[in-house]
Amino acid sequence: MNKARLDWVMSGLNQYALTQAEDQFLKIAVGDFDKNHALTERQEDRLENLYKEKSRSMPNKKSDRFSVKKSDPKKVKPQRPRVRVV
Repeated sequence: MNKARLDWVMSGLNQYALTQAEDQFLKIAVGDFDKNHALTERQEDRLENLYKEKSRSMPNKKSDRFSVKKSDPKKVKPQRPRVRVV
């Protein structure tokens, strides 16, 4: 994996809320790449799989374009049982 590909994957993953373990993995992977100018094959596979998994879901980090607005639940009036006249 080259630097441009790593930057592209990282920018794509920044759109999503990551778990603490995923965030830690990304920090370690970037650190390893900066130090060795390469990732291990296992790191590359995990990074690609994480990107594929996250790209299937909707982005949920707060940004103008992808912000999800929370709506208040509407109060529902209970319906009266209808009396049937025969």
